[in-house]
Amino acid sequence: MLKLILNKSTICLFASLVMIAAQAADGTAYVVLGENGQQLARLLTSEAQCPLIRFDESDVRMDERAAPAALPLRTTRSAVADSKPSVFPLRTCEKLIPPQTLHALIGSQSLPLRPAKIDRIVVIGDTGCRLKKADGAYQACNDSARYPFAQIAAAAANWKPDLVVHVGDMIYRENACADDHPGCKDSPWGYGWDAWQADFFAPADVLLKAAPWVMVRGNHESCARAGQGWWRMIDPHPLVAGQDCNDEKNDDQGDYSDPYGIFLDADAQLIVMDTSNTLNGVIPEGDVRQDKYRDLYRKIDKLSQQAVYNILANHHPLLGFAATQDKQGQVTLRPGNQGMQSVFAAINPLLLPPRIDALLSGHVHLWQQVSFSSPHPTQFIAGFSGTEEDTVLIPEHLPAAATPAAGAVVEQFSSWVNGFGFMTIERKGATQWDVKVWDTDGVLRNSCTVAGKHSICEQAQVK
Repeated sequence: MLKLILNKSTICLFASLVMIAAQAADGTAYVVLGENGQQLARLLTSEAQCPLIRFDESDVRMDERAAPAALPLRTTRSAVADSKPSVFPLRTCEKLIPPQTLHALIGSQSLPLRPAKIDRIVVIGDTGCRLKKADGAYQACNDSARYPFAQIAAAAANWKPDLVVHVGDMIYRENACADDHPGCKDSPWGYGWDAWQADFFAPADVLLKAAPWVMVRGNHESCARAGQGWWRMIDPHPLVAGQDCNDEKNDDQGDYSDPYGIFLDADAQLIVMDTSNTLNGVIPEGDVRQDKYRDLYRKIDKLSQQAVYNILANHHPLLGFAATQDKQGQVTLRPGNQGMQSVFAAINPLLLPPRIDALLSGHVHLWQQVSFSSPHPTQFIAGFSGTEEDTVLIPEHLPAAATPAAGAVVEQFSSWVNGFGFMTIERKGATQWDVKVWDTDGVLRNSCTVAGKHSICEQAQVK
């Protein structure tokens, strides 16, 4: 039998090598897709400087996007007594991945790179654990059955996607857990790294390693909420002083960003749109959102000219339903986002540029599909991936006059209320896609087909 003899110097050398390997692999690494589908390698690290990254056989040093910082308390959506300053102890590093790169490594961490043709897409949304004092909403973040994002991420990774699309609302731990709610006892809260780690990076870890991501900005990532972390760690645009949400005086810059397109192949494109600061009601004339969202429409229209088939991803559904129920049990259907509709309808009564074929959104905490006999794009909502779910059932058969927007005539409708899961999109042709809905265990719950602007699902209501 071969015996391994270790002396003191050998042990010290081994310990040093282990420490060096650990330092090289230190941090959270992931890939974000940005303008024109550019791949951005990101790393969150406790190291004193950004490390080297290897692209095939070449080593280059990553650039610092944001240094560690303890930021002063700014105005948030909560009372001052229920807010706290955001602390980011980690350094954010990034580097643009050159086209045609086959392998990218940070230390021993291999980064997931996109294929030339993206055929398999996972869609998740509204993934954070809801802790909000004003609503008395204290989700059991410590209970995986009641906050199953980690399980959903693992099941979605097992599907082997080419791309992950998150349709927004990553951070929901706004306020401290109440003492009388043991399900969220000792949960991190606020908008600093501790909340980001608990609500997003830790539960999403296996899915971040499985594929590159497209990140859509939700209202919970607006400047008055988690906007500081959004700009430091998530958004693919350059980080610019004044647009970083650190000072509320600059929120008219920080709450908006330009749309961008990501080619899935030569003919199909995903367009990403930031609607994080829209209103639930009509946006009045004179409000800065009027100018911002008029400009947004024009830029989306221009981007859509680049592709034969266009999928638009944003957080707030323009063409979906929400539901409320009064004390007598009467269910009222609510239309799509009135803020965006009020601006876009003044430009185009059909709300969206004619070359937009499908919409991916979140915000409403359920899964939903809507297709129209009018020339509107089909809408999918995937806001069901972790945040406390909506529980008001939408009727299996909609009332005849039900519409999410003026002039939109519903021809097909499907929903799943009070169920957690994720959605997948798989290419079947130039303008044909299969959409499937999966639960937390990765069990198929509904199947749909998309052809052009239209879609239809096997089940009108998942039970």
